Amino acid sequence: MPETFNPRSGGLGFDDDPARRLIAEGAAQLAAADVENPRLDAEAMLAAASHTSRTAVISGLANINYLVRLRYAGMIARRRRREPLAYILGRKEFYSLNFEVTPAVLIPRPETETAVTLALELLRDRDACVCDLGTGSGAIGLAIGAHAPRARVTATDISAEALALARRNAAGLKLESRVHFRLADCFEPLDGNAPLGRFDLIVSNPPYVCDEEIAGLTPEISRYEPRIALAGGRDGLELYRRIGLELPANLERNGRVIVEIGAGQAAAVTEIMRNAGATTIRVISDLAGLPRVVLALFHVK
Repeated sequence: MPETFNPRSGGLGFDDDPARRLIAEGAAQLAAADVENPRLDAEAMLAAASHTSRTAVISGLANINYLVRLRYAGMIARRRRREPLAYILGRKEFYSLNFEVTPAVLIPRPETETAVTLALELLRDRDACVCDLGTGSGAIGLAIGAHAPRARVTATDISAEALALARRNAAGLKLESRVHFRLADCFEPLDGNAPLGRFDLIVSNPPYVCDEEIAGLTPEISRYEPRIALAGGRDGLELYRRIGLELPANLERNGRVIVEIGAGQAAAVTEIMRNAGATTIRVISDLAGLPRVVLALFHVK
């Protein structure tokens, strides 16, 4: 098998079903690079390269011309270097919504949908002020805004580049009038505007990977995703402690907090919330049965 695709080569599938051959050759190269789900990735990239759907590609209905082959070859080369598929495609689905993603933001994960589902259960046709702390691509805040029309959402991030992307996603989802964005470091405004205020519900997927463990993660994460969205300090709990310290000043009475957690962090984050004044705390598992979210209720004066 050739080391890389040559778009002029007959080996690229100049036959009755060029898409099938392209997918097979691309999947083989990805498998050799230890890419998980190589065939699915190859199909998705060929669909993107041909500006059509995966179904059309699989069915042999896509128009496979020289430019498509060239684009596909470039995508395969990037994925072989273990660049995440979402960055190559520039999109990621989250909570049935389509988000633009770039290396400026963490790629939304399916397990984070657990936090959104819980938030929507708590909101249920209520008027409420919601904060998505550390919004990144805007996934959590925009998913809440899309499904809880009476919620007023403020989404924050320390990265101006991430906020610009989140605003584009809000515009694409026609939510720019209902989800507002603030440049902030945790609860501290960095945009020179007024304090963030108090919220009925605060939701966050903070960085929770121990600093020294990042290098040992898969190449897709360690080489490409933004360290600022991953690194949680020496023990992975630095941001939870910061959030906990500032909750009394940023929660309304009977306010709730939802934070996503990493493996083995449930007990420590529960203790942080208890020390912050939470009166009721629950740990909720994701669809895989893993502890994923801590929900805390605060009776703030």
